[in-house]
Amino acid sequence: MPDTRSPAPASPAAQTVAELLRRARAAQAVAARYSQAQLDELATAAGWAIMEPSRNRRLAELAVRDTGLGSIEDKINKNHRKTLGLMRDLQGAISTGVLREIPELGLTEIARPVGVVAAVVPSTNPGATPANNIINAVKCGNAAILSPSPKGFSTSALLLEFIHAEFERIGAPKDLVQTLPNPVTKELSQELMKQCDLVVVTGSQANVRAGYSSGTPALGVGAGNVAVIVDDSADLDDAAQKIMRSKIFDHATSCSSENSVIIHAAVYDAMLAALARQGGVLLDAGEKATLQAAMFPGGKLSPAVTAQPVARICAVAGLNRPAAVAAKCLMVEESGFGRDAPFSGEKLSPVMALYKARDFDHAFDILQSIYAWQGNGHSCGIHTRNDAHIRRLGLEMTVCRVIVNQAHAIANGGNFDNGLPFSLTMGCGTWGRNSFSENLNYRHFMNTTRIVRTIPPREPSVDEIFGSYRKKYGA
Repeated sequence: MPDTRSPAPASPAAQTVAELLRRARAAQAVAARYSQAQLDELATAAGWAIMEPSRNRRLAELAVRDTGLGSIEDKINKNHRKTLGLMRDLQGAISTGVLREIPELGLTEIARPVGVVAAVVPSTNPGATPANNIINAVKCGNAAILSPSPKGFSTSALLLEFIHAEFERIGAPKDLVQTLPNPVTKELSQELMKQCDLVVVTGSQANVRAGYSSGTPALGVGAGNVAVIVDDSADLDDAAQKIMRSKIFDHATSCSSENSVIIHAAVYDAMLAALARQGGVLLDAGEKATLQAAMFPGGKLSPAVTAQPVARICAVAGLNRPAAVAAKCLMVEESGFGRDAPFSGEKLSPVMALYKARDFDHAFDILQSIYAWQGNGHSCGIHTRNDAHIRRLGLEMTVCRVIVNQAHAIANGGNFDNGLPFSLTMGCGTWGRNSFSENLNYRHFMNTTRIVRTIPPREPSVDEIFGSYRKKYGA
């Protein structure tokens, strides 16, 4: 007997998202017919919306004011560098039409849009991250709908205002880029992830898990907790300068900031002195205990210290030693891992744990122990002149990036002096429970259609494939 009951009415959140999707799909149908030159212009327009200096400053100031996280000048720098680098990466990139012809295989590969992208963005980067996602999305003829964090909503909304102004300048439909309405609720975000065509999630692991469980194809990131090794061959002053530059950038909002430094015993004291020259101050055991109680109440990282300057962290913790208050970064010595040693985890603040290793084998073991607790799959770093140490990390360490002799937070998301794509979303592979292991880039925002033609048959004989195996084992 047929079911004659009326379907349950859609929730208000589902209806709100459905209307956004309706408008996005109408706009995306227009962009899907754009030429490569038109898509390139779309991406350029979205890039200029955040790159234009006065707009960049307004976005950075608003982000710090409303989220309370990070540094205005560093966010200006981040918005500029990340966007400029991304636009460099996209120059000449084919994102529509024929990608390549492979006549020997009878294949023609064609780039196609994915449709409507849901971009879930964190409060730590409410300008740079959505801009990166939007530029990649429209480069490939897609629409994008943002799900900002509540504190970051105002920044994302202002970014969209700037993008819409640029789209109006070039005659592109503004509904290509939209945002969930304020206040952004968990229900709205979950509905967006269910109804869109692709989910991209940067930020908390709760949001990443929600993306992967939404039923929609998803690209989410793993937890950060970067550790770097300084071995006995390193240029210590260079390493200290780069580590400190990276660690304090934007008050350590980046998932790629160094959280732990593993130092060979032979150079431990010299490296501590080099870090001190760069503004690091080592806390004594009592100060470490005081800081730990303030930073990890109940064992969880406190938002009161997240992405704050050292002076603010000292005030929250009740640390009043003048040298500590004036430091660029607080350092604590650590030897443990896991829940009972919270400094071994991600700190999202200018606080760094120091480990002493007997040699490289011991340093490798420490690195593995740290990542067994948190950060597996993400990335690690090393300061060295020993290529064998670098190669071992690449062959054996369960990370997707090994950053060599560089400022980790600057290099990991792409830099002008390395070959990684500019990105604020780093895949961590299966080690980090992710579906991809690259820096997120425009290729993740396209489908590929393959035209398949016949070629001369290439069927081998059984002996060609199995002959040597059968001979070796008498099979």
